[in-house]
Amino acid sequence: MSVIKPKIKDALRKQPNEWGTKLFVLAIILAIFYVAKDFIPYNGVTEQGLLIARNIFNALTNPNQTILFDFVTRDGVPVLIMETAAIAFLGTIFGALISIPFAFLSARNIVPKWIASIGVAIIVVIRTFPAVVYALMFIRVTGPGAFTGVLTLSVASIGMLAKLFAEIIEDLDPGIIEALDASGCNTIQKIQYGILPQLMSNFASTTIYRFEINVKYATILGMVGAGGIGAPLIFAISAYRWSDAGALLIGLVIFVLIIEMISTRIRKKLATGE
Repeated sequence: MSVIKPKIKDALRKQPNEWGTKLFVLAIILAIFYVAKDFIPYNGVTEQGLLIARNIFNALTNPNQTILFDFVTRDGVPVLIMETAAIAFLGTIFGALISIPFAFLSARNIVPKWIASIGVAIIVVIRTFPAVVYALMFIRVTGPGAFTGVLTLSVASIGMLAKLFAEIIEDLDPGIIEALDASGCNTIQKIQYGILPQLMSNFASTTIYRFEINVKYATILGMVGAGGIGAPLIFAISAYRWSDAGALLIGLVIFVLIIEMISTRIRKKLATGE
């Protein structure tokens, strides 16, 4: 024991002194906060804002049970939830299918670097625009409705999924690709027989994670007319129909919790097999 303690002290003494670097990083963070505060002024909470917050809280405890348990009409919460789920599901599936070619065109271990650079640039451009911007553009083309939501989520999903798919592809064992090259396989055969079978579980897990995100996006997009539960929710709040808003929010919270539980279990199954 007496020999070990001096060795520990010597090791601690020889550690590089990084206090200067830490203080420099802290100073940069504080400077950013100081500059940012001028761009985000705090005006306090208005009396009307407190009233709205209180009304929303009361609505959550006293929801309109007529629409909360209405499984027939399109104004019922269950029907709106199913529409939102359908928009998120189809948008995720179409986005994932379109993302796979982009991912392979962006993977530097599959295609030449100049092609991969073009693929990465396209993905960056797609990721630049928020989903709401795509929704506003598609509404002008196809009109408001659930189909616009599907198109929006499909395009918005490409940026994230293609980027993550490409990273998964680049993490493959290079020995597998070299063995396929030695066997005389062309690029299509390498992808079909040697790469895709190893990637499907990771692709599926990433797609499920994107579906969770799209469920929340579908609600937001509904507020700009892209279908789902978002539009009825914003209309209820704008018209001060707090009991209706409470019913919609309760249905949305329950739906998101169920999706989170199911998707987490599926992704764990794909990752660990348990």
